[in-house]
Amino acid sequence: MGPGEAGHCGAASPVPPPFALVAPSLFLGSARAAGAGEQLARAGVTLCVNVSRQQPGPSAPGVAELRVPVFDDPAEDLLAHLEPTCAAMEAAVRAGGACLVYCKNGRSRSAAVCTAYLMRHRGLSLTQAFQLVKSARPVAEPNPGFWCQLEKYEEALQAQSCLRGEPPALGVGPEA
Repeated sequence: MGPGEAGHCGAASPVPPPFALVAPSLFLGSARAAGAGEQLARAGVTLCVNVSRQQPGPSAPGVAELRVPVFDDPAEDLLAHLEPTCAAMEAAVRAGGACLVYCKNGRSRSAAVCTAYLMRHRGLSLTQAFQLVKSARPVAEPNPGFWCQLEKYEEALQAQSCLRGEPPALGVGPEA
């Protein structure tokens, strides 16, 4: 085995990939993930959602970037970005691609966006969506401000489904 080849022997601990699979076609990682062009290509990533103001964009050819310019600050308005960002992510997935969502450390901003996407396009509750994110990337922990915004987003999604006359998908209502 030459240098740079990943082995599966127990003696040397392999370097973990800089991103984790959260759900089909949805990956979450740190800014390091954007530079892992070969791994992005193997994963079929076509869209990188860069949830930061300073982190570099993806260095892989053919991978689009959507920048969500927020700091990891509880006072930042992430909520305003969730609907257009989730729509772009879903469009990439429906076109046969995959999304990588990342921020500097892959903990707060990107975890919040992944959670919102799972609520919006996979019909999960906030609790279910975050459990999926946390099990894929244990360091995931949206800051308190982002968590409050996710709660507001969940309420808005529930209200939308009620207005459309859909049965509550999130375990609310008289049937629950």
